[in-house]
Order: sequence, then structure tokens, then C-alpha cells
Amino acid sequence: MTSQVLADGLYFAEAPRWHQGTLWFSDFYDHAVKTVDLDGHVATKVKLDDQPSGLGWLPDGRLLIVAMRQRAVLRLEPDALVVHADLSHIATFHCNDMVVDTLGRAYVGNFGFDLDAAELSGTLPEVLATHQGAALALVEPSGATSTVATGLMFPNGMVLTPDGRTLVVAETMARRLSAFDVGVDGSLTNRRVWADVDGFPDGICLDADGAVWFADAARARCVRVSEGGAVLDEVATSRRAFACMLGGPDGRTLFMTTASESVAERASQQRTACIEMALVGVPRAGLP
Repeated sequence: MTSQVLADGLYFAEAPRWHQGTLWFSDFYDHAVKTVDLDGHVATKVKLDDQPSGLGWLPDGRLLIVAMRQRAVLRLEPDALVVHADLSHIATFHCNDMVVDTLGRAYVGNFGFDLDAAELSGTLPEVLATHQGAALALVEPSGATSTVATGLMFPNGMVLTPDGRTLVVAETMARRLSAFDVGVDGSLTNRRVWADVDGFPDGICLDADGAVWFADAARARCVRVSEGGAVLDEVATSRRAFACMLGGPDGRTLFMTTASESVAERASQQRTACIEMALVGVPRAGLP
């Protein structure tokens, strides 16, 4: 299966979210949260003095945005962006993706180390060999924060099952999806490998059959896997895939954010990123 380009001319699109009939996403190096409709019309919704990443909404409809470099979650109020939660005491490098549950609790990951520096210097294998992993933060609706998991190898995309009782996290540098049981207080227990995968899973989304689509950050594809790692489907993209989200009128459109370049100093200088899409057989489920 192959994709088609919905919108192009972006710097680096990430964290796609289907919300109220529109696809929302972050464009890192344009410092903006944007939307795109099914005709490919892109609109800027929020500008900020940072790189936005993960997106979500509180139960009352207010938008939450991960501010990567600030290591914080911002909240969009009618007249301003304000700090919803400071994560600088938890995150050991840039914050990245986020999933927000039905109560407004947010789970937020972070790189754990300077990925760009390691890639540019050619020392990534050495860095990973000694890396102790990153923490996963829980942000309460009040903005209170806590650490709910540690030792994750680049925690990235996350999904919550429809019952809210299981969180699946893409550990990009470990090439696996890991699962946790979610307690009534948002705590995470019973960490386990949900699937080892052939690829580097970045953004992920869940479908109604309980399968996970993951964007393979090292290749031009998104892959659908079941628990245990069996490959069920694959969509070829025009360039490397970094995130995916099921949406559209019936939940069967797989939206994928793709780019030719991911290292900040190069991606920020050229608009090589796209939103691509393909029609798949099983609709979305869970969160985001």
C-alpha cells in the first residue's frame, strides 16, 4: 500500500492528532501548531517561542502543547499561552510526545540525551551503550507533576487503550513497544514488552482491533503490528515517517508525518516535510 501527499512545504511535522474533524500537528522549526483539512489547506493555530511537539486537550477543550526546549507543557488560554507544567526536573533533554487521557492527565516523554549531537558526531552507538534511559512524566490536570516510569530508551509516541487501563509507549532506541497497566491514580505498573519491532518506532496510533501503527523513523514506511510483533500491514511513504494518526470521517484514514531530514540544523533550513495519507481497513480507537 502506498500513500499520497496531502500537504507539503513544512519544516518538520510531528504529533498529528485528529480533533473535531481536522488534523492538528506541530511544525517544529516553524514554531507553530497547525491544522490541515482533507483538501490540504494548512492553517497556523498557535505560534510559540519554542519547538512544539506533543498535543492534547483538557476535558474543557483547552489545548495542551509540549514545549520541547523549555521542557514544559503549555496551556492555551483565551488570551495567552501559559505554563501548565514545568518538567525540567524530570526531563534530561528535550521533551517530545504526549498523550492526554479523558480526565486531563498527560503522559510526557523526553529524549533523555542530545540525539542530534550524537548523530552528527557519529557517536550514537557509544551514547546508547551507556545511556541509562529517560523518565516518563505524569502531569495532573492541576499541573502537578510526578515521574511514573524510568529507564525508557527514548520514550516517544504513546497510546491509551479505549478502557484507559493500558498505556503503550514506543521506545524508539530499543526498537520496541512497551506496555504498562494504568492505575486509577494514573500510576504505571507491570511494565512489559508489547512488541519488538523491525524498525525505530516514533509516533504511534491504535486501531479498533487492538493493533498499533508505528511510524518507522529510519525508513519511508508506517507499519501495523499486533501485540507480540506480528506485522499485519504496511504503508510506503515518500520519505522517512515520524508519526501517524488514524482519523478522517470514518476513522480509517491513516495520516503520516514524513520528512527527508530530521537533524535540527538541517531540517530547520529546508521545507522537506509532508503530511501523507492512506485509506486503511480498521478505524481508530483509544487515545490520542
